Amino acid sequence: RIGPDFFQKYSVEALSAWPDFELGKAGRLTEPLILRPGSSHYEAISWPDAFSTIAAELNGLRSPNEAIFYTSGRTSNEAAFMYQLFVRAFGTNNMPDCSNMCHESSGSGLSATLGIGKGSVTLEDLYEAEIILVIGQNPGTNHPRMLSALKKCKENGGKIVSINPLEEAGLQAFVDPQSPMNMLKGGTQLTDHWLPVRINGDVALLKGLMKIMLDAEDASPGSVFDRDFIAAKTAGFEDFIADLRQTDLADCAEQSGIALAQLQTVADLLIAKKKIIICWAMGLTQHQNGVGNIQELVNLLLMRGAIGKPGAGTCPVRGHSNVQGDRTMGIWEKPKAAFLSALDARFQIKSPRGHGLDTVEAIEAMHAGQAKVFFGMGGNFISATPDSIVTAEAIQKCSLTVQVSTKLNRAHIITGETAIILPCIARSEADIQAQGPQFVTVENSMGIVHRSKGFTRLASNQLRSEPAIVAGLAQATFGDKSPIDWEAMIANYDTIRDHIEAVIPGFTNYNQRVRQANGFSLPNCAREGKFNTPDGKAHFTVNPIPRHNLAKDQYVLMTMRSHDQYNTTIYGLDDRYRGIYNERRVILMNPEDMKARGWKAKQIVEVHSHFEGETRKSENWYVIPYKIPRRSLGAYFPEANVLVPLRSVAEKSNTPASKFVVVSMNAAKP
Repeated sequence: RIGPDFFQKYSVEALSAWPDFELGKAGRLTEPLILRPGSSHYEAISWPDAFSTIAAELNGLRSPNEAIFYTSGRTSNEAAFMYQLFVRAFGTNNMPDCSNMCHESSGSGLSATLGIGKGSVTLEDLYEAEIILVIGQNPGTNHPRMLSALKKCKENGGKIVSINPLEEAGLQAFVDPQSPMNMLKGGTQLTDHWLPVRINGDVALLKGLMKIMLDAEDASPGSVFDRDFIAAKTAGFEDFIADLRQTDLADCAEQSGIALAQLQTVADLLIAKKKIIICWAMGLTQHQNGVGNIQELVNLLLMRGAIGKPGAGTCPVRGHSNVQGDRTMGIWEKPKAAFLSALDARFQIKSPRGHGLDTVEAIEAMHAGQAKVFFGMGGNFISATPDSIVTAEAIQKCSLTVQVSTKLNRAHIITGETAIILPCIARSEADIQAQGPQFVTVENSMGIVHRSKGFTRLASNQLRSEPAIVAGLAQATFGDKSPIDWEAMIANYDTIRDHIEAVIPGFTNYNQRVRQANGFSLPNCAREGKFNTPDGKAHFTVNPIPRHNLAKDQYVLMTMRSHDQYNTTIYGLDDRYRGIYNERRVILMNPEDMKARGWKAKQIVEVHSHFEGETRKSENWYVIPYKIPRRSLGAYFPEANVLVPLRSVAEKSNTPASKFVVVSMNAAKP
């Protein structure tokens, strides 16, 4: 635990030299803290004084739009609903969240084509699938539980194809800790085929597969395409096919880096199987054409009619525990009119209708001096965001920054003129309110809403729950002017859930159903073979193959996480699945590329990223030989975020293109 003596001993400047790993290890935050203007040390502050300080700053703004309210994906449904209610009652839609940086491209691509921004499959579908494509994702690191589902699919006779620049050990040999016999045998070989695609070669690869499937359909009409499904439930097929006919298969192989024979093998599997699931994550979404990547996946599924049936469909794999639930609760800078109308009717408020700022736009606004207050509901904004130096400059221009946190992180070190830390109850701790013990709820990637209840003792009696923090802030900000009974909501979280039921479709009998053993599933139109698009059809789209012309000695770098890391939280310095130990400043590089530069393992380099005439530099990286396509590189975030340009973003979703950073490298001078 971090007590008062910790901040007396360590100044903010001293803590700034600590790596993220050491900051996280310092312990639990146990009391509200404030860093006053010009001070070098945090000091204790009471909860009432903290709330009144924040409220005074908010109420002193020229416009509510000068405030930014960020949300981490670990925030519960109840806290997220109260938080967005407070923010909209205050008068802004400036609610960037972590989804802006990860699966926003998925939501954009899926909504436009299938009418819902969520995946369509259930866990049972994964078990039943005949073939699963795992693309742009490493389940062993970012979703370990998924490996168990893939193992069950294999046991049921399913095939698994991994499409990723890196060969991931978790997919090659998964050791199930629940199975002693499996552990004794050394694990299960999950992947049947690995396609080592070049970074951002995914559209070329997918078009190559579909081109082969088109040729097979032409040779035997009706044998590959689900013609009945396409005719009855889709639109845009003719334009899609016309584009596919003009696609050159050899070009697809060249642009993807995958041999024609490998493409043929996987295409044959897709032709032979009807129950197809595609799973993906950041490897597809964090590109300038991230939305196009997702839409190309949908094209493949629609060709085969592989959606809205058991064992088939879309599966965006999300990392945070409730990133999907937060969006369902209204954490979004672009809320729909129907949601706002329902919110206003329930609480007698007038929500703003204009769109707010997403994560990239919020950084730009703070950097330009157009936003003065930053409030972070969980997370580690500084370490999660791109362009670390620019983001730090933006935060430091704020008059006030506030963080709701359990542990110390970089966002507490790089702050505005005044900084406040509000320590909250962890999900594992007992949450006791006026009417007794409380539980919260979350929504998983499959759209299942279930309970989460803590039982351990609080790390400190000074901690407050996230809903209680929102209520305290609202009461301090609005005084007796608010028509909302904030106190009633925190006395018993059933009251919050009653409000959610009244505002958000799909939550009928919320309090009753969520108390069932496994919770309940939210409605999902695509899962039922229905598409909530303007014309009621699923849409084929045309997505061009990206072309990249690298200069001599330039490479494409993607950021990634290590095994001992969960999002921005670093639990250890090892990446045992990849054979890397006690070091994080590493660049994974093809051995032939290293040989061409005359470099050996652990060569120290400085890295320069290049974007629209701008150059960013980062020093002291170790080059490590690794099985990765030529001219492709991998490096861990948040360390490599300094190289990611803020304005290099995905079209339509505005997601930072952290998986495609053009870089050059020089050997460090002795």
